[in-house]
Amino acid sequence: MKRTLNILALLCLAAGFFMPAPEVQAMNNQALTPKQQSIIVISAFTANGNLEKLQTALNQGLNAGLTVNEIKEILVQLYAYAGFPRSLNGINTFMHVMDERKAKGIVDVEGREPSPMPADWNRDEYGAQTRAKLSGMENIPAPSGYQLFTPVIDTFLKEHLFADIFARDNLDHQSRELATISTLASIPGLGAQLQFHLNAAMNTGLSEAQMKDFIAVLAEHVGQAEADAANSVLTLVLAERAKQ
Repeated sequence: MKRTLNILALLCLAAGFFMPAPEVQAMNNQALTPKQQSIIVISAFTANGNLEKLQTALNQGLNAGLTVNEIKEILVQLYAYAGFPRSLNGINTFMHVMDERKAKGIVDVEGREPSPMPADWNRDEYGAQTRAKLSGMENIPAPSGYQLFTPVIDTFLKEHLFADIFARDNLDHQSRELATISTLASIPGLGAQLQFHLNAAMNTGLSEAQMKDFIAVLAEHVGQAEADAANSVLTLVLAERAKQ
């Protein structure tokens, strides 16, 4: 029996070696990795303030391979979407988790700090380009709507959120968008913002299958109501993208 299983394992391994690269990539795009799933769960419980479940999620995230600095970066970014109080509560919870792990002799990978930006960095231009790219646009569109009504909020979005924060390269844009959509899905009444960022997440390379896996992670770990609401928005997003 063991010999049969070993032969089957070798055949599966060989199939992987000889599978064309596009097919391997397609298989890889069918599901989110454990690290990506942890980003979703950590972000959700930070956003909804369930610190007991957040503590468990933080431990699981570290065990899944997230570095200490990657988790710090997630918790810092979330203040832009969930507010400073939720972000600070998350950071304090993470400090407690780290103290407990160190007391148990667990040594976690610290991870790297973000690269410094050049002194002549144009934050407004960088932020506008980043937002346009996440929107799926090659060129920066002319201001409209709230950007004209309240220009200062557009300045803050470009220069701080999409520049100061998104330029910190110890967490890639895809991971940042996973954290964002999870946060928005966990706060009622943010369907319009969730719609933008679900598109942005897919524009970073996440597949339709991975977006559906995102909904499944919400349903399993966060709540069915959050998953159902997010799935309604995702259905609209996928329908619009299919027309393009």
